[in-house]
Amino acid sequence: MTAKYPSVRRRVRASSLTLSFLLACAATPAAAEEAAMSDDAGAATSAVADDAAAQVEGGSYGGEIIVTARRRQETAQDVPIAISVVDGEQIDNTGSFNVGRLTQLAPTLQFYSSNPRNTAVNIRGIGAPFGLTNDGIEQGVGIYVDDVYYSRVASSTFDFLDVAQIEVLRGPQGTLYGKNTTAGAINITTNQPTFDFEGKAEISIGNFNFKQAKAAISGPLSDKLAARIAVSSTSRRGTIYNVTSDRWTQSQDNIGIRGQLLWQPNDDLSITLSGDWNKQDAVCCSSVFVRTGATQRPLNRQYAALAAAQGYVVPSTNPYDRLTDLDANLNAGNEIGGAALRVKWDIGPGTLTSVTAWRYWDWQPENDRDFTGLPIVTKSQNPSQQDQYTQELRYNYTGDRFDFVLGGFYYYQRIDTQGTEAHGPASSRWTLNPTSALANNPAVLNGLTAINTQYLKNTSAALFGQVSWKVTDQFTIQPGVRLNYDKKDGF
Repeated sequence: MTAKYPSVRRRVRASSLTLSFLLACAATPAAAEEAAMSDDAGAATSAVADDAAAQVEGGSYGGEIIVTARRRQETAQDVPIAISVVDGEQIDNTGSFNVGRLTQLAPTLQFYSSNPRNTAVNIRGIGAPFGLTNDGIEQGVGIYVDDVYYSRVASSTFDFLDVAQIEVLRGPQGTLYGKNTTAGAINITTNQPTFDFEGKAEISIGNFNFKQAKAAISGPLSDKLAARIAVSSTSRRGTIYNVTSDRWTQSQDNIGIRGQLLWQPNDDLSITLSGDWNKQDAVCCSSVFVRTGATQRPLNRQYAALAAAQGYVVPSTNPYDRLTDLDANLNAGNEIGGAALRVKWDIGPGTLTSVTAWRYWDWQPENDRDFTGLPIVTKSQNPSQQDQYTQELRYNYTGDRFDFVLGGFYYYQRIDTQGTEAHGPASSRWTLNPTSALANNPAVLNGLTAINTQYLKNTSAALFGQVSWKVTDQFTIQPGVRLNYDKKDGF
């Protein structure tokens, strides 16, 4: 397939500037020529962004797009699935460094997030509900990174790290993937270790003191062992100024690292051990005063009367001043990481793959739930910790007329959450009936604290398979089957 596009003129946006440095050793002239063609195609991509829904995106236009959507390598044209493909070059060129930015390139992909725990990814409007109560609900859109299932959507708020290609599959994929994905799947493939030395680095700067740096290096440790390591860092000043704490809020402070070891004793066997760690330490989340509306409460219990009784005035009634006065601690600490062992063994016409993985997620939020500078609610937090273990074993067969995938999947997850809400001296006047004598006593509700503890244990297992029967070159029958076992315990 060959595609031709008119020449385009690319401009760097005033808000950001990116400098990239690429190193390639022992590159053949043919490889250099191919890389140049890929760069030219990446430039043309910006001119055809409006056509993204009708064609496969990527930086390698003019050649075959190789995907692994059906758990085997094949061209995108041969996949009878609604799929969008975005390669690493396209991601870098458009600044799409997380799933939220990916929605600009992948049709029908929706991303909603007010914080990492309160995040949802939908495809075609189908997925998990957007709310804090989705801890135990299966995600309709499965997120996979190098064949590892990421059960918490919080992982989608982190920066992409050394990504080679992203495939967005629309529609149910449960007969192909270990975890049941009723709405679709996001299949992310990272760059793998190489036996030729290569490296790359990228620095981006922008307004609000935005700074982003990425680097990756790969090469052989011996004739059978190769390694790759990649790091990423993103920071940005906040956009709302807190006059109480004298600091900017809504900032970004992300750091991530991924390391991989590849052992390839022969052409038929490859074993990859990988580990990653990502941390977000943003000052978040604050709000600005816009306006208030009347409720059905008596006038002495409306916002204006309560604020006047305590002499409270907001720092600005113009939301575009971007000023706040929240007095409670604000935190959006977010940490995720894990390790995986992937074994691929070519057996005759098929490939046997085993993926063993452990992942964790640690969420440390703190909020000001009264949204004012008064000490009404002085502490509001719901920290949550998750551990998950997955084991997938599958066999892929490719023939002239028949292809099939047959696999088994095991998954265990535990989520622990601890909630705390504490009231301060202004809570009595704000919460109780102003005509009551108790409302004038700050000590009545000061120090009142509510604590809750909860956990969820989720055990899942599945057998799945899918067959493709190529009746003719133009007609394929593709049945699939899936058998699920799911058990949830909670407190």
